[in-house]
Amino acid sequence: MRFLKLTLLLSILLNFNSLAQKKTKTPAPSTVEQFPVPPTSAVQLFYIQRSSNINTIVYDANLGTDKKLDPKNPVHTYWIRYTEGGKKQELTGIQRSLAYGLHTKPIASEAGSYDGHFLAYRKRRFVVKLNAKGEPVALFPINGKMQILKKVFVTVDESGMMPSVISVELWGKDTNTDKEVYEKFKP
Repeated sequence: MRFLKLTLLLSILLNFNSLAQKKTKTPAPSTVEQFPVPPTSAVQLFYIQRSSNINTIVYDANLGTDKKLDPKNPVHTYWIRYTEGGKKQELTGIQRSLAYGLHTKPIASEAGSYDGHFLAYRKRRFVVKLNAKGEPVALFPINGKMQILKKVFVTVDESGMMPSVISVELWGKDTNTDKEVYEKFKP
């Protein structure tokens, strides 16, 4: 029953997303490697891409003038609309509150760190914090271990009445060795 609810929720969210975005005649690339890579910055945590089009959702650390995470809103999420010349665009209210938004709360035992989850997928919790060098990172479970998340790719089937998620791929770095890590799973 829970799986059915999750599948239905993801389908609804993907449908809202496709309605909220302008339809484009630009076909999505056939492989993950062909998707555009957003420009990196000192505050970029990770980004999400979907097989349905090349538009990308970017998650940046929201740092104050003191170079610490903003306690009220530690992560800023926005689009890079490659189908519209690569312009940056804020998420809509529906996208922020249902599809791509995050819920974060301070971790009492670790000052300046925030526990969170995606509003559309609560099974895997993550931590946003500054590492020992003062750089923002998002620690996410990859292969059962908290790793630095860098990229998410969602493969979507839009052939039916409602889109469905086929798989989710995660790329990141090991927190100890800095080696690249990867996991693919079906939600």
